[in-house]
Amino acid sequence: MESPASSESPALVFRDATDADVDALVVLVESAYRGDASRAGWTTEADILDGQRTDPEGVLEVIKSPDSRLLTVERDGEIVACCQLEHRGDHAYFGMFAVRPSLQGAGLGKVIIAEAERQARETWGVREMHMTVISVREDLIAWYERRGYRRTGRTSPFPYGDERFGVPRRDDLRFELLVKPLV
Repeated sequence: MESPASSESPALVFRDATDADVDALVVLVESAYRGDASRAGWTTEADILDGQRTDPEGVLEVIKSPDSRLLTVERDGEIVACCQLEHRGDHAYFGMFAVRPSLQGAGLGKVIIAEAERQARETWGVREMHMTVISVREDLIAWYERRGYRRTGRTSPFPYGDERFGVPRRDDLRFELLVKPLV
C-alpha cells in the first residue's frame, strides 16, 4: 500500500516494507539509535545501550507478520524513516520508529507519527495507539507527550541478557507503556 504524505511534506512516500528493504532498514534503525553515528540525531541510545537495536531476522519477522506492517518512508527514492504498526485487537502498537539522524529535529517525525496513527485508525479501526519507551528516555517521552501520548506508569522489564535488544550500560532499564486515543 503506497500513499503520499500530507500536503505538509509532498516529497515523502509511505509504503509497506518488502523483503528487499531489510538491509536498508536495519542500517537505518541502527544509525538512529546505536553507536557514534547515532549521536548526529537526538534519538540515540548510545549512552545507555551498546550492541544492536535490531537485526535482519527481526525486521523480516515484522514484514512477514500478518498483523503487522513496517511502514517505510522514502524521500527522493531513498528510505529516510520507518515505523512498525501492529494490530492488537482494539489498539495498535507503534514501534521500531527510526528517522535518519541527519534529518532529525526538522519535523519529519511529527509527520510520520501522524500518518502512522491515521493509517492504523483507517486500516484497523483502532481507538488507541500503544508504544513502549525505555523509561529513562525522558526527552523522548516528552516528545511523545507533546504528540498526545500519556504515560501510564505501567512498566515491563528490559530483556537483560538478550543481546538481540542491546547490551545495557546501566541496570535500571525498563519499558514504560505510553497510550494515545485515536478518536
